[in-house]
Amino acid sequence: GSLGVTHTKTLRMEEDVLAACYSPNSTLLAVALLDCTAKVLFTDSLKLFISLYGHKLPITTMDISSDNSLIVTGSADKNIKIWGLDFGDCHRSIFAHDEAVMRIRFVPKTHMFFSIGKDKAVKQWDGDNFQHIQTLTGHKAEVLGLDVSGSGEFLVTSSHDKSVRLWERTDEPLVLEDERETAREKEYEETLVEEKEEDQVETTGRRTMETLKGAERIMEALQIWREEQSGEEEQRNVILTSLDCTGSAYVLHIVSKIRPSEMEEALLVLPFHYVVDLVKLIAEWLAEGLHIELCMRSLVFLLKVHHNPVVAHKPLVVVMEQLIESCEASLNGVRDIIGFNLAAMKLIQLDLQENSTQLFTDLSGKVK
Repeated sequence: GSLGVTHTKTLRMEEDVLAACYSPNSTLLAVALLDCTAKVLFTDSLKLFISLYGHKLPITTMDISSDNSLIVTGSADKNIKIWGLDFGDCHRSIFAHDEAVMRIRFVPKTHMFFSIGKDKAVKQWDGDNFQHIQTLTGHKAEVLGLDVSGSGEFLVTSSHDKSVRLWERTDEPLVLEDERETAREKEYEETLVEEKEEDQVETTGRRTMETLKGAERIMEALQIWREEQSGEEEQRNVILTSLDCTGSAYVLHIVSKIRPSEMEEALLVLPFHYVVDLVKLIAEWLAEGLHIELCMRSLVFLLKVHHNPVVAHKPLVVVMEQLIESCEASLNGVRDIIGFNLAAMKLIQLDLQENSTQLFTDLSGKVK
């Protein structure tokens, strides 16, 4: 027949009880309270044996070793503490997980134990040497359940990723130094990734602001040029008057002030009707031989991005024909200048080599 269960005693605690566990010999009962402490009680009388203080956040899990000599507590503060059950002294506090520790279980007849946490990790520890043995990976979400078989051969874990994983002990030797080296390499790689992501976020944010400012300055300059072309204003624009320049020269001045590394991003933000005006001005600048490199780079990028709209825009047909002629003439001029400069530099180099004074000469042939 089935055995009945009878309620025998009740012990009122001052705080909420979050976890409880029996010692294997059934003489001690450990309870974890909301005030971040654990109380170890005698099972028969429920009188206090020892109190365990030290966690900064409430204890979420506990377990006692098979020989009743150690108790291990895990907490929401991400730490594991190993205590002696004889005097309640804390042997070691270990920062175990990146998130709250959810469950701890000793391997029977050893001081080895496993821990799980919300950081998706399953870790094995040595309670005597206070060493991290290995980390078992595989779960994709926080690990919530853990238990070890009576023989210590099997481990089962369950997770919020809707999976249960069964782990089996193998005869393959485990080199702790290799495991630590692997863990260090992984930690270093994660640090590099985090630093790189932070740098990318910072650079992207900075470039985005500077790009928007550059695009706004170009649009404002183009608007001033439009007003000058339309002749609607009775008085000349204040900016053009103060700089004593035309609207076209002012737009060229603004475009040339944008950093080369930010030019393409600034041009990419421009609405198409501003692109049409800018292409017209680039044709004018190239015809006059002004800032040829800047104009060619900007023109090529704008035509790549807005190829179809530019081809379909009839007012730009005549402008494109002018650009073909002016681009060819400008590039030929730049090519001639570069060739002339290269030839001049070669002549200067030859002249320096012929007239240079040797500070040190080889005397090996003169020494007898």
